[in-house]
This record gives sequence, C-alpha cells and structure tokens, in this order.
Amino acid sequence: MKWTGRYKEYHAAAFRKDLISGLIVGIIAIPLGMAFAIASGVKPESGIYTTIIAGILISLLGGSRFQIGGPTGAFIPILFAIVLQYGYENLLIAGFLAGIILVLMGVFKLGALIKFIPRPVTIGFTAGIAVIIFSGQIANFLGLSEIKKHENFIPNMKELVTHVESINIYSVVTASICLAAVLLTPKFLPKIPGSLVGLVASSVIAALFFKGHVATIGSSFGAIPSTLPHFHFPDITWDRLYTLIHPALIIAMLGGIESLLSAVVADGMTGTRHNSNRELIGQGIANIVTPLFGGIPATGAIARTATNIKHGAASPLSGIIHGIVVFLVLILFAPYASNIPLASMAPILMLVAWNMSERKEFAHILKTKTSDAFVLLISFLLTVLTNLTTAVEVGLTLSVLLFVKRMSELLTVAKVLPDSTDKHEKVKAYMVNEGHDCPQISMFTLAGPLFFGTATILENSIMDAIYLRPKILLLRMSKVPYMDTTGESKLARLVKDFEKLGGIVLISGIQLQPLEVFKKTRLYSLVGEDHFFEHTGEAIDYALTQLDLHKCAGCKHFVFRECKSMSQH
Repeated sequence: MKWTGRYKEYHAAAFRKDLISGLIVGIIAIPLGMAFAIASGVKPESGIYTTIIAGILISLLGGSRFQIGGPTGAFIPILFAIVLQYGYENLLIAGFLAGIILVLMGVFKLGALIKFIPRPVTIGFTAGIAVIIFSGQIANFLGLSEIKKHENFIPNMKELVTHVESINIYSVVTASICLAAVLLTPKFLPKIPGSLVGLVASSVIAALFFKGHVATIGSSFGAIPSTLPHFHFPDITWDRLYTLIHPALIIAMLGGIESLLSAVVADGMTGTRHNSNRELIGQGIANIVTPLFGGIPATGAIARTATNIKHGAASPLSGIIHGIVVFLVLILFAPYASNIPLASMAPILMLVAWNMSERKEFAHILKTKTSDAFVLLISFLLTVLTNLTTAVEVGLTLSVLLFVKRMSELLTVAKVLPDSTDKHEKVKAYMVNEGHDCPQISMFTLAGPLFFGTATILENSIMDAIYLRPKILLLRMSKVPYMDTTGESKLARLVKDFEKLGGIVLISGIQLQPLEVFKKTRLYSLVGEDHFFEHTGEAIDYALTQLDLHKCAGCKHFVFRECKSMSQH
C-alpha cells in the first residue's frame, strides 16, 4: 500500500525504519524530559507529559517530516525564571499563550521573519543558555545542600561558593559514574543511548551502595505517577493575561527560532524542505494542548531530530512512535524512575549544555574581530548576566544599528564626465578636475542604497554643485537598488531647490524599486516623465539640446564631443 503527501510512497519497510528510530529516540527522550523539567524548576513528570503530548502533536501537525518535539535545554533559564517569579500555574498559562502566538505567527506567514534574526545573536544567546544550564547542574553534581535557587547567574554562583564545603562524595561518585558511562558508551556500544546507560548504571550503584546518602527524584519531588494527568484548563484572568503576555512572547519567539533551526538541520541532513509556517502552527497547537495536561513549553529538539534521522526515520510517524514509547515507559516503569539520583541527571544536562554551546561557531565569529563579534559577545554576556529577553532585544538593536552603519558606508556619490579615450566614452570620476568640467551640466553617479542612513550623503555631495548654478543636473541611478521615503524626501528637496534656480533635473537608468517610490510620491511628476532616460547617452543628448549656447561660446573644457562645434558658435 502506498500513501501520498507526507507519507508519499510509504510502505512496510519505511514503517520498520520509523519503528526503530521512534523507539531509540523515545528512550533517549525519557531522561532528557525529566532532566529538563527538574532544571526548569518543575516536577520531572511534567517533562514526561510534555515529551508524550507535544512530541506526538508536533510530528502529527508540524511542517517537517523528521522533527522531534519536546522539552529542550534552551527553555530552561526562561522557564525557571517564570516559575520563580510567577509560579507553576502561571507557567502553564504562559505556555498556553505562547502556543496561541505561535499559531498566529504561522497563520500570518511570519515563519520567514524568524530566519532574519542575525546569527551572532542566536549563537550568543545559545552559548549563554549553555553556560546557565551547565553552571546550574554543579550543585547536583557535587551534592551540595541548602542551595537556594536564584533567577540570576551571579547570585547562583555565590551560592555555590558559600556552600562548597557541603560537598557529598557519594553524589560526586554517582555523577562521575554516569558521566563516564555517557562518554564511553558511544565508543563501545554505539547503538545504545549513552544517557540511558549512564542513568541506569549510576542509579543501580547508588541504590545498592549509597542508599539514603544521595538525593533522588523521589526524595526531592515525590513519586512519579504512572498515569497521564487529568485535563485541567487554567484559570485565565485579564490580570494574568496582562502579566504573562511578555513571558509568553519570549517563549513563542525562542520556540519558533529553535523549531525552525531544527527543521533547517533536518533539511540539510535529508535533502528535504520543511514548511516553516506549518511548523509554527504545529508547534503552537502542541503548546496550547500540552499545558492543559500539566506539560511545559516544547519546541523542536535539534539533537533528537538528528538522532531520529540517523537511525533511518522515513516519516513523521517516527516522532509519533517516540511519544507512544515514552507513554508506555511511564505506565510500566514510573515507580522505578523515582529512585534516579539527581546527581545522575547532572552530567546528562552538562553534556547537553556542552553540545548546544556552539563553541566552534562562537570561536570562529570571535576570530573575525568584526562588529559581528561584538554583537556575539554582548548577546552572550547579557544572556548569562541578565536574561534572554534583554540579550535578544539589545543584540537585535545593535545588529540593526551596525547594519545601518555598514549600509550607510556603501552609498557613493561621484561627479563624472565621459572619457574621450574610451571606445564607448564611458563616464568616469577621474575625468573631473578644475580645468576639465562642464559649467552647464553637472553629472553624478549614485551607487548604493538611498535610505535614511545615507540620504545626508546625497544631499552633502550634490549641494555644492547646485549653488554653482549649472543648467542641467543629471543623476545616474542604475546602481541604486533601493530607496526609502527618507531618501526620496532628500532627493525631492534637491529637485525643488534646483528647479527654483531655473535648472533641469534628468535621471537615467533608474531601477524598478526606486522608480516605484518615485511614482507613489509627487517626485515623478516633479521631475517630469520626459526627463527619465534608460541610458546615460540619451540623457546627455537631451541635455545638450537644453544648453545656453551663449555660455558655450569660447569654452575650452571640451567635455563632450559636441563641445568644439558648440564653443565656436
């Protein structure tokens, strides 16, 4: 039997591949789901519920055939801050609102806009999040006691220094066993998930030899229930909406970025193309439904998606199977999960942080020593020292300002004249000098975008020529790809000032976008339709017919080939 659409040419062999990849990714997702939930300040079962519900819905409704959705490390600092500031119930509402925002973003086809967030900003805040996750697990790795959790990085570091004397050697040994297993398993047992081996091995050893000496999920959060929670619609009020809309926007923005980045990675690995707007809608629906069952915000998980593809996934069914696998494990083995030490979770999250840190890309951008490196550092430091919201806002603002500055340096305005030695008599800037210039025709080549950042350059460059009162001002605009209303306004003022002095403005070679701006404003009619020319030669021919021949008499500049005959009249 063959299917169409996302299941095009689907058959029994493809189902077997989906079954294997779904099983493997499901097993990997279980410890990660619990670990991400704990690090986010909520109970471990919330991570499991998210993995099941969001995982199935994202695969079922999203725009990527291979996307694996669920809780991710990128959300940890944001969710933890929301839980500390507003509480768990309000986190669910923020996640619900974020889901609605994501759906609206997809419906209004805003998926492409997220791709315009500069790479240095995303690398900067991703590396910052990695530092927060890694540092946040030091206390569990060392088994420190009486640690108070803070929203900001520096107070949390002070807590570690203050309580460093309370190191629990049993926790360190447990964490080290898990870390060793996670690192060595890929070398000796490449087909078995290292995180699962590390979790099981360290948990068994801790239960046999260190029972009662290390904190476990059960001792810290209570037993994990072996059923899904009941449906519960949160109590949403106008006050809560007003308070939580900002956190919801941050969740939606980061969720959108992460999911589309993951989908792009999947495209690169498989040669397929995802539908970014459908992906946002799928992510949104998943985040609307998941909080109704006690789950936390979810997005596309890059590492799990890559694992899914590497193990032969053929369709979205592998993601659905991954959710079902997690659900079956919850039903059958939830009581055993309560015995997992927190110290066993720490190295798994530390490796997640290490892998998501983008350290090579970070170093590569830093080595460029450009404005991008500056934006990267600022985004990174602000993520670590303040919060993600500030980091992204400042990073984006800096990127825009630096972009405008770079673009403003691209516009050049040069006075030009024909080169008589050139076969085609092309106009060149070096032909203009004190003894070789036309008193009646001022000709300028504009090259680069003409917008608010460059409009003043245009004004300053041409103003002097206007006050010399030439008869003709010829603007060559074939190299102006873009013009905004600020550029149009400056140009309109030049035209008006020049025409008040009795001059004529000619424009040659104008591109489509600037021409559209001309036509949508009064500038097109102000210049005059018959003063627009496709080629500079045509404009020069017209300009020569408009000259005052009395002023040409006796002129020795001989700028144009017609000048000799005109100067003799």
